[in-house]
Amino acid sequence: MLEVASGTGQHVATFAAAMPGLRFAPTELDASNLDSIAAWTEGMSNVAAPIQLDVTAPDWPVGRVDAVFCANMIHIAPEAVVGGLIRGASEHLVAGGLLALYGPFRVGGHHTAPSNAAFDASLRARDPRWGVRDLESVETLGRAAGLDLEHAQEMPANNKLLFFRRGPRLE
Repeated sequence: MLEVASGTGQHVATFAAAMPGLRFAPTELDASNLDSIAAWTEGMSNVAAPIQLDVTAPDWPVGRVDAVFCANMIHIAPEAVVGGLIRGASEHLVAGGLLALYGPFRVGGHHTAPSNAAFDASLRARDPRWGVRDLESVETLGRAAGLDLEHAQEMPANNKLLFFRRGPRLE
């Protein structure tokens, strides 16, 4: 499982400890976090060394993966990052592979809770390119890249976990 935007490494360390039969590959755009990720995952044989990854780059320094997980990134990034993440995930997922996106989403153009509307306003005040994304827009980007939205799971604090499946490759 490729984790995009691993931050400090806490998520990947928790996942790797809970699922020792899976191999995890943490990534982060901010090179200053790579040491923190390495520290959180030190001694974990099922976690690869963290790598720097810019999802908007045309080539990612990874091969094929079974799954991609990204939490709390697409709302604190420009739209180009959302498209880059989905395009890159689709290119690197094996047929049948899974992309899981966690965070807040608008549904039908509306916030799912007043707290998400306030959060969205605060994000856009910091950077007008940021903001809570429309689930339908993300689904459209996924479909265009060969990823089908399979399930949208409600999560605590008005978040969702979206599961996209990579269809067969026509290579």
